[in-house]
Amino acid sequence: MKEAIVSKGLVVEIVDSPVPEPTAGQVLIKIAVSGTNPKDWKVPEAGASANHGDDIAGVVAKVGPNVTEFKVGDRVAAFHEMFAPHGSFADYGIAWEHTTFHIPASTSFEEAATLPLAYLTAVYGLYKELQLPDPWHVRPDDAPALPLVIYGASTAVGAFAIQLARRSNIHPIIGIAGASSALVKDLLTNNGGDDNLARYGDAIVDYRQGEAAVLQGVKDALAKAAPLYKGGKALELKHGFDPATYEGGYITLSKLLVGSSGTRLATVSPKHDYKEIDERTEPLEHLGKTYVGDAHSGSGSPTPLQTADRDLAYVYSRYATKGLQQGWLKAHPYEVVPGGLGGVGRALRDLKDGKAHGIKYVLRIADSEGVEK
Repeated sequence: MKEAIVSKGLVVEIVDSPVPEPTAGQVLIKIAVSGTNPKDWKVPEAGASANHGDDIAGVVAKVGPNVTEFKVGDRVAAFHEMFAPHGSFADYGIAWEHTTFHIPASTSFEEAATLPLAYLTAVYGLYKELQLPDPWHVRPDDAPALPLVIYGASTAVGAFAIQLARRSNIHPIIGIAGASSALVKDLLTNNGGDDNLARYGDAIVDYRQGEAAVLQGVKDALAKAAPLYKGGKALELKHGFDPATYEGGYITLSKLLVGSSGTRLATVSPKHDYKEIDERTEPLEHLGKTYVGDAHSGSGSPTPLQTADRDLAYVYSRYATKGLQQGWLKAHPYEVVPGGLGGVGRALRDLKDGKAHGIKYVLRIADSEGVEK
């Protein structure tokens, strides 16, 4: 099979590799479309040469022992184990059963490839780190306000976080975005149908105005939303999510979170020191350094926490199938980079240069030169 190896400088080499064999609990997938993520350029730039792709969409080619939910020929998407061999920049890839999910007939491979890593990152941010109510814990329409601010709402992670939060009936949702604010509005208003901006007080704040304007914009949105909820009391922000951590949004969020008790902030960069948050006069109750790699933690003899992390990925991977089938979960907007594996370098360079605004780059593997059609 053909496989793209990415090295420092974002140098891509297309090599011939043997088709891998799935082990117990794994599936071998003939990859139709691979997604891309910012980590796919950051890791090789740090010196690690490998096939770094983690977003898989394709057809099951073989299953390993103990696999019960999938069979050869199934249309699936999967989150490949990060830093493990046999990623998505290839003809074939390996994924664990618990981070693989069926694709409904109405969902294309291109659409499905936008989900796995970003969707599960949103899951871990909202439900592990922020400990918000799962969608099946029904909150009635007249439930108390549960404000959530998402900084970087038009990123893939942010967009999936909005959709999941809406499913959990979390409101008001305040999305902080820039050039792709129209995407955020579509997500908040269900593509112009149910106007949540008026019904729940959901809002969009443009970060390009500067931090002072963002701080005031969020406070104004919370004040405007307050009369929509029982009692009409001032709303206190206790939950913030920053999918675009590298842009420093977590600093702004830390200034918006009120008090210490119950204040939870989720970010997506586990290696950052977050020393700026120490400037708070009251410490956060929890700073959650969201790491989607938790989905594959604990090989061999996992700890109870690692087992819980894997179970969270298992449940929400299956929930993705339901969401796509029912229509409340939608793929992220995407752009097909031409050339298949030959386009990996361009896709990663454009990601590094910040050219992807409100979209995901995907690669059709069959478009690669020399790849089995």
